[in-house]
Amino acid sequence: MSRSAHTAAQSTKDRLIHAASDLFRRRSYAGVGIAEILNAAGAPKGSLYHHFPNGKADLALATADWASDGMLKLMAVSFDGAATVDDGITTLCHKLAKLFDKGGAWDSCPVESALSDGPDNIVFRERLGHLYEGWIAEVALYSEQLGDDPDTARARSERFFMLLQGAWTLARARQSSDVLRHLPEIARAPL
Repeated sequence: MSRSAHTAAQSTKDRLIHAASDLFRRRSYAGVGIAEILNAAGAPKGSLYHHFPNGKADLALATADWASDGMLKLMAVSFDGAATVDDGITTLCHKLAKLFDKGGAWDSCPVESALSDGPDNIVFRERLGHLYEGWIAEVALYSEQLGDDPDTARARSERFFMLLQGAWTLARARQSSDVLRHLPEIARAPL
Protein backbone atom coordinates (compact mmCIF):
# COMPACT_ATOMS: atom_id res chain seq x y z
CA MET A 1 0.00 0.00 0.00
CA SER A 2 1.41 3.40 -0.91
CA ARG A 3 1.94 5.99 1.78
CA SER A 4 -0.86 8.20 0.44
CA ALA A 5 -3.26 5.22 0.32
CA HIS A 6 -2.18 4.20 3.83
CA THR A 7 -2.71 7.77 5.08
CA ALA A 8 -6.14 7.94 3.45
CA ALA A 9 -7.12 4.65 5.13
CA GLN A 10 -6.30 6.02 8.59
CA SER A 11 -8.92 7.83 10.61
CA THR A 12 -8.48 11.56 11.05
CA LYS A 13 -7.72 11.01 14.73
CA ASP A 14 -4.95 8.51 13.88
CA ARG A 15 -3.51 10.83 11.24
CA LEU A 16 -3.37 13.63 13.80
CA ILE A 17 -1.64 11.40 16.36
CA HIS A 18 0.91 10.06 13.89
CA ALA A 19 1.67 13.47 12.39
CA ALA A 20 2.02 15.10 15.80
CA SER A 21 4.23 12.28 17.07
CA ASP A 22 6.58 12.69 14.12
CA LEU A 23 6.70 16.47 14.46
CA PHE A 24 7.16 16.41 18.25
CA ARG A 25 9.97 13.88 17.86
CA ARG A 26 11.82 16.02 15.33
CA ARG A 27 11.22 19.47 16.83
CA SER A 28 9.72 18.99 20.32
CA TYR A 29 6.29 19.90 21.56
CA ALA A 30 7.16 23.59 21.88
CA GLY A 31 8.68 23.71 18.41
CA VAL A 32 5.53 22.64 16.56
CA GLY A 33 2.43 24.70 15.83
CA ILE A 34 -1.13 23.47 15.41
CA ALA A 35 -1.21 24.55 11.76
CA GLU A 36 1.82 22.35 11.03
CA ILE A 37 0.19 19.34 12.66
CA LEU A 38 -3.04 19.87 10.73
CA ASN A 39 -1.13 20.27 7.47
CA ALA A 40 0.97 17.14 8.05
CA ALA A 41 -2.15 15.15 8.95
CA GLY A 42 -4.20 16.54 6.07
CA ALA A 43 -6.93 17.42 8.54
CA PRO A 44 -9.20 20.45 8.94
CA LYS A 45 -8.81 22.60 12.07
CA GLY A 46 -12.14 21.60 13.53
CA SER A 47 -11.09 17.95 13.58
CA LEU A 48 -8.30 18.65 16.06
CA TYR A 49 -10.71 20.08 18.63
CA HIS A 50 -13.34 17.47 17.83
CA HIS A 51 -10.96 14.64 18.76
CA PHE A 52 -8.82 16.57 21.27
CA PRO A 53 -10.95 19.19 23.10
CA ASN A 54 -7.91 20.77 24.78
CA GLY A 55 -6.08 20.97 21.46
CA LYS A 56 -2.35 20.39 21.24
CA ALA A 57 -2.00 19.37 24.92
CA ASP A 58 -4.55 16.55 24.56
CA LEU A 59 -2.93 15.52 21.30
CA ALA A 60 0.48 15.30 23.00
CA LEU A 61 -0.99 13.00 25.66
CA ALA A 62 -2.53 10.83 22.94
CA THR A 63 0.75 10.63 21.01
CA ALA A 64 2.58 9.57 24.18
CA ASP A 65 -0.02 6.86 24.87
CA TRP A 66 0.22 5.62 21.28
CA ALA A 67 4.02 5.48 21.42
CA SER A 68 3.95 3.76 24.81
CA ASP A 69 1.60 1.11 23.45
CA GLY A 70 4.08 0.53 20.64
CA MET A 71 6.90 0.12 23.15
CA LEU A 72 4.88 -2.36 25.21
CA LYS A 73 4.19 -4.41 22.07
CA LEU A 74 7.87 -4.34 21.19
CA MET A 75 8.71 -5.57 24.70
CA ALA A 76 6.21 -8.42 24.42
CA VAL A 77 7.69 -9.57 21.12
CA SER A 78 11.23 -9.24 22.49
CA PHE A 79 10.59 -11.30 25.61
CA ASP A 80 8.38 -13.89 23.93
CA GLY A 81 10.40 -17.09 24.00
CA ALA A 82 13.41 -15.48 25.71
CA ALA A 83 15.32 -17.97 27.85
CA THR A 84 16.70 -15.26 30.14
CA VAL A 85 16.06 -11.64 31.01
CA ASP A 86 19.33 -10.75 29.29
CA ASP A 87 18.09 -12.43 26.10
CA GLY A 88 14.88 -10.39 26.18
CA ILE A 89 16.74 -7.14 26.84
CA THR A 90 19.22 -7.91 24.05
CA THR A 91 16.41 -8.59 21.59
CA LEU A 92 14.60 -5.41 22.64
CA CYS A 93 17.72 -3.28 22.23
CA HIS A 94 18.46 -4.75 18.81
CA LYS A 95 14.87 -4.14 17.69
CA LEU A 96 15.10 -0.54 18.92
CA ALA A 97 18.41 -0.14 17.07
CA LYS A 98 16.78 -1.35 13.84
CA LEU A 99 13.93 1.10 14.32
CA PHE A 100 16.42 3.87 15.06
CA ASP A 101 18.22 3.07 11.80
CA LYS A 102 14.96 3.42 9.86
CA GLY A 103 14.47 6.90 11.29
CA GLY A 104 11.09 8.16 12.25
CA ALA A 105 9.38 7.77 15.58
CA TRP A 106 12.04 5.64 17.27
CA ASP A 107 15.22 7.66 16.74
CA SER A 108 14.51 9.19 20.13
CA CYS A 109 12.13 8.32 22.91
CA PRO A 110 8.75 9.21 21.38
CA VAL A 111 7.09 9.53 24.78
CA GLU A 112 9.69 11.93 26.07
CA SER A 113 9.58 14.05 22.91
CA ALA A 114 5.84 14.55 23.33
CA LEU A 115 5.74 15.20 27.05
CA SER A 116 9.11 16.29 28.43
CA ASP A 117 9.52 19.11 25.98
CA GLY A 118 5.94 20.26 26.47
CA PRO A 119 4.56 22.82 28.87
CA ASP A 120 5.64 22.43 32.47
CA ASN A 121 2.38 21.06 33.78
CA ILE A 122 1.46 18.40 36.24
CA VAL A 123 -0.69 16.44 33.78
CA PHE A 124 2.26 15.93 31.41
CA ARG A 125 4.63 14.99 34.24
CA GLU A 126 2.14 12.56 35.75
CA ARG A 127 1.45 10.90 32.39
CA LEU A 128 5.17 10.62 31.64
CA GLY A 129 5.74 9.02 35.05
CA HIS A 130 2.78 6.68 34.57
CA LEU A 131 3.93 5.49 31.15
CA TYR A 132 7.52 4.95 32.24
CA GLU A 133 6.35 3.10 35.34
CA GLY A 134 4.33 0.87 33.02
CA TRP A 135 7.45 0.06 31.00
CA ILE A 136 9.46 -0.65 34.16
CA ALA A 137 6.69 -2.86 35.55
CA GLU A 138 6.46 -4.75 32.26
CA VAL A 139 10.16 -5.65 32.16
CA ALA A 140 10.08 -6.46 35.89
CA LEU A 141 7.22 -8.87 35.23
CA TYR A 142 9.18 -10.60 32.46
CA SER A 143 12.19 -10.67 34.75
CA GLU A 144 10.18 -12.39 37.50
CA GLN A 145 8.73 -14.87 35.01
CA LEU A 146 12.30 -15.72 34.00
CA GLY A 147 13.42 -16.39 37.58
CA ASP A 148 14.32 -13.13 39.33
CA ASP A 149 12.86 -12.41 42.76
CA PRO A 150 10.57 -9.33 42.80
CA ASP A 151 13.17 -6.95 44.28
CA THR A 152 15.88 -7.97 41.82
CA ALA A 153 13.39 -7.81 38.94
CA ARG A 154 12.36 -4.28 39.86
CA ALA A 155 15.95 -3.10 40.36
CA ARG A 156 17.06 -4.65 37.06
CA SER A 157 14.15 -3.08 35.20
CA GLU A 158 14.65 0.39 36.67
CA ARG A 159 18.35 0.27 35.87
CA PHE A 160 17.67 -0.86 32.32
CA PHE A 161 15.27 2.01 31.66
CA MET A 162 17.62 4.58 33.13
CA LEU A 163 20.30 3.25 30.80
CA LEU A 164 17.89 3.08 27.86
CA GLN A 165 16.91 6.73 28.18
CA GLY A 166 20.56 7.75 28.22
CA ALA A 167 21.33 5.42 25.31
CA TRP A 168 18.56 6.94 23.20
CA THR A 169 19.94 10.41 23.86
CA LEU A 170 23.54 9.39 23.08
CA ALA A 171 22.50 7.42 19.96
CA ARG A 172 20.67 10.48 18.69
CA ALA A 173 23.63 12.76 19.42
CA ARG A 174 26.03 10.39 17.67
CA GLN A 175 23.51 9.44 14.99
CA SER A 176 24.48 5.83 15.64
CA SER A 177 22.32 2.91 16.70
CA ASP A 178 25.45 1.12 17.92
CA VAL A 179 24.86 2.73 21.31
CA LEU A 180 21.58 0.80 21.58
CA ARG A 181 23.23 -2.42 20.39
CA HIS A 182 25.90 -2.15 23.11
CA LEU A 183 23.39 -1.39 25.85
CA PRO A 184 22.71 -5.05 26.79
CA GLU A 185 26.33 -5.66 27.85
CA ILE A 186 26.21 -2.55 30.05
CA ALA A 187 22.86 -3.62 31.49
CA ARG A 188 24.30 -7.06 32.34
CA ALA A 189 26.90 -5.62 34.71
CA PRO A 190 26.22 -6.74 38.31
CA LEU A 191 23.57 -4.78 40.17
